[in-house]
Amino acid sequence: MATIPQVEQQTVKDFLPLKGTDHIEFFVGNARQSAYFYRMAFGMSLIAYAGPETGQRDRASYVLQQGKIRFVLTTALRSDSEAAQHVHKHGDGVRSIALWVDDARSAWLETTSRGARSVQEPTEFSDDEGRVVTASIAAYGDTLHTFVERKDYTGVFFPGYQAVSTDPIARPVGLLHVDHIVGNVGWNAMNEWVNFYAHVMGFSLYQHFDDNDISTEYSALMSKVMANGNGYVKFPINEPAKGRRKSQIEEYLEFYGGPGVQHMALATKDILATVSQMQQQGVSFLTIPHSYYTDLQSRIGTIDEPIEELERLGILVDRDDEGYMLQIFTRPVEDRPTVFYEIIQRKGSRSFGKGNFKALFEAIEREQASRGNL
Repeated sequence: MATIPQVEQQTVKDFLPLKGTDHIEFFVGNARQSAYFYRMAFGMSLIAYAGPETGQRDRASYVLQQGKIRFVLTTALRSDSEAAQHVHKHGDGVRSIALWVDDARSAWLETTSRGARSVQEPTEFSDDEGRVVTASIAAYGDTLHTFVERKDYTGVFFPGYQAVSTDPIARPVGLLHVDHIVGNVGWNAMNEWVNFYAHVMGFSLYQHFDDNDISTEYSALMSKVMANGNGYVKFPINEPAKGRRKSQIEEYLEFYGGPGVQHMALATKDILATVSQMQQQGVSFLTIPHSYYTDLQSRIGTIDEPIEELERLGILVDRDDEGYMLQIFTRPVEDRPTVFYEIIQRKGSRSFGKGNFKALFEAIEREQASRGNL
């Protein structure tokens, strides 16, 4: 197997400089209703729309934003379209992780010359507010990476989209940016995709967890975290590991119909306030037993947040050499047990909550058992 570069071994030259996550596009069964959910529950604001009224004949797309987080919710208007086929196979799910670049043509050339499969060659879109260039390559399953160059565009999102000036129903909860995006792949496929990110996209191995780190009495998984050169983009890649019962990754692969995005971690600077408001607005989170909190202080040391408040909300805490982090996970936001979200606050820590894996996975297993899928 090819050698995977480590973060500390980065060369000076970054052939794929990324400025961050531009947006995440979901293919969904009903974008209007999905947009309403994210506006009411997650507090995102509707900022732009494209559909038949704007000249887009085969789909309707709603652009939602909070902080630097942008979701594009797209639904098919015809049953034979790409979006309709994607929803038929996967249910609602992530189609494209769009990456913000200064030069989409260069990004496409660099990645395709290293073996990426091209899905869309560099294409320019323009209107009165400037131009945007995009190009797409294939990633795991039916997921795409789209390179978005928008340095010459002053519009709200993209040519062909109609701006929405105000959103009367959005109730922001303090979400700031995408911290990381997690992909699930099949048995023994993790290293294949780790190699893809290392050699096709120039990412480095950031952290690695095996089945000794991520396991319970019943299930296990393996995970490697890949990060780009400046650390703005992080992609953990999960694969199943052998256990006594069906793991959460196996459940996902079964119901999603193959590899795909499992969850997105959204950052906040006040997780207590963010989660409190999200719960009030109808977001359902995994529940954590009282036993997790009885010795929390002795395990993680002094923290700023009251333990009783963390327990009330179900927030997990972990510490590394650089500080600590707080995290919580929603239940799946679809009827299929596939896509969910993590809310995360970092107070120095760059870790992914290794100390919380057992408690988290036991919580997920309780959910699997209630669905009859454990």
